[in-house]
Amino acid sequence: MSWSVISTWKMSLEGNRKAGRILESHGTAGDAVLLGVQDVEDNPAFHSVGYSGLPDAGGHVTLDAGYMDGDTLEFGAVGCLEGYRSPAAIARSLIHYPYNNFLVGEGAAAYAENHGFEKRDNLTKDSAERYLRERNLNQTHSSYKGHDTVCFLARDEKGTIVSCTSTSGLYLKEHGRVGDTPLPGCGYYADSTIGAAAATGVGEEIMKGALSRAVVDLMAQGMHVQEAADKALADLKERLGENIRPISLIAMDKDGNTGVSTTLAFPFCVAKEGGDTELYLAEPSETGITSIRKIEDPSELSMD
Repeated sequence: MSWSVISTWKMSLEGNRKAGRILESHGTAGDAVLLGVQDVEDNPAFHSVGYSGLPDAGGHVTLDAGYMDGDTLEFGAVGCLEGYRSPAAIARSLIHYPYNNFLVGEGAAAYAENHGFEKRDNLTKDSAERYLRERNLNQTHSSYKGHDTVCFLARDEKGTIVSCTSTSGLYLKEHGRVGDTPLPGCGYYADSTIGAAAATGVGEEIMKGALSRAVVDLMAQGMHVQEAADKALADLKERLGENIRPISLIAMDKDGNTGVSTTLAFPFCVAKEGGDTELYLAEPSETGITSIRKIEDPSELSMD
């Protein structure tokens, strides 16, 4: 069986390569997605995930993450977690319990400490200075300033599909706010017998449509992965109207084929067996079918 991996945003380019190397070396989808996500979580150049994430309204960098194993449908998630290096790793560790799979705030931090996860102050000089400059400005909250959630979907050579997501959430959000990123069915979903999906954008919009599960349900009905991605987003847009806020999503079917849909220009990365990671740009079209083109030189794409 062949392997494949897809991830959101240009910022996941190097992480996607690392994930691909694991899969090429006969590794597991779970190890691949976690390493890919952690590459972004650890990079201070990106201000929407992990280290150097942008603070909430109170100046706290709080992190959300989710992980799902498509073989078992087991999931783990953390929300509003502060002071730890990799919320994705903590989320993954929660999948093996029969209960308490989703922990938030002080409870998530206590679990992380009790299980020896690495601590880190994720507020860097850059993110703190931006917060101090902008905290009192009358600006519209946006999840696309930085950019947004990193999402990985991978299929390994055994046919296991796994999803993993991580974010510091909406910039200047209210303290305690949790978006779609850690919510199974909304920010991510995986079922190895059907496929997987994950979303990035305004969490409140994504949650209204349980968007990731909606994509998987359409694939279960026999739709091609690209068609399912476009229809799920189109259905949500029709329900919410023209003022729908930004959403992008990635999807993968049980055979490792990938699809993407978006309400605005959206870079994503794909690696498949026998090839290196490639960068693409997806854009919405008037036909409702997402336009996708390969980016030959990543430096030509200014957005992360």
